[in-house]
Amino acid sequence: MTTTDIRQTLQAIFDGLAKRDGTLFIDTMADDIIWTIIGNNSWSGVFRGKEEVLRDLLMPLRALLAERSRTVASRIIVDGDFAAVEARGHNVTKTGRRYDNQYCFTFRFAGDRIAEVTEYSDTELIVSALGDRMAVMAAKAD
Repeated sequence: MTTTDIRQTLQAIFDGLAKRDGTLFIDTMADDIIWTIIGNNSWSGVFRGKEEVLRDLLMPLRALLAERSRTVASRIIVDGDFAAVEARGHNVTKTGRRYDNQYCFTFRFAGDRIAEVTEYSDTELIVSALGDRMAVMAAKAD
C-alpha cells in the first residue's frame, strides 16, 4: 500500500471507531497481528494473533464498557509502511466510571493488513477504570 492508501485506511478505521464501529479495524487486522500495550499492569503485554487480540484484549474491554468503544483520532502520520495515530477515547464503564484514555498507536502495515500495533496510553487510568484484565476474563469464563 502507498502512504496515501495507509492514511485513507486509518482514517476510515478511526471514522468507524468514532461512531463505535470497529468492524473495519478488525477486518483490516492480519491473522498474525502482534498488538503490544506498553506498561506493567494486567492489560499490558503482547497479544499474538487476531484470535488472541479479540479474545484476550478486545472482548474483556467490551465486557466492561457501557457501550461499544469510541475512539476519535486527532492526528495521523504515515511514513512508508508505518503510521502513528494520536487519539482519545470517549467511554464509560458499566459502573459509571469515565474511561477517556489518550492514545498514541503505532501501526505497521504488511500489504493491506495491519501487522503490528503498539499502544501507548495512560496505564494508571487503565487500572483505575478497568481493574484487572485477568479477573474480567475469569468472570466471563464462569
